[in-house]
Amino acid sequence: MTTSSPLPKNTTRQLSDADYETLASFRHALRRFIVFSEAVAVTEGLATQQHQALLAIKGLARSPSVGELAERLMIRHHSAVELVGRLVRMGLVSRLPDPTDRRRVRVSLTPLAEQKLAGLSAAHLEELRAIRPLLVSLLDRFDD
Repeated sequence: MTTSSPLPKNTTRQLSDADYETLASFRHALRRFIVFSEAVAVTEGLATQQHQALLAIKGLARSPSVGELAERLMIRHHSAVELVGRLVRMGLVSRLPDPTDRRRVRVSLTPLAEQKLAGLSAAHLEELRAIRPLLVSLLDRFDD
């Protein structure tokens, strides 16, 4: 994570009321999706961060190291170690030694995690398809 401000240094145009309305609507749509995601994760007995970790592991080309997982989730390494420990105790991930670097531990999903993640991901894709028209229309407003 960077510590510098993500705000642009030079803003060349004045924002209109419509810009603020679009930004607020877009932020609201994202927040509604996040609330949906949190609720559906709970139905599978997962905390939001646990679901995010499973998706991150599945979404990477190979089993990530704990450090790579921390980077992907934008959390500190020691937090990722604790998260992986909880997921191991839940039977959702396995720790594997890195074949090329014995100091590094890789993380992979168990069949139980694969099953939970498949259901969660299907629900998320369905929700995204439902809100796609709204998101697209809001994003199109940024072109003006």
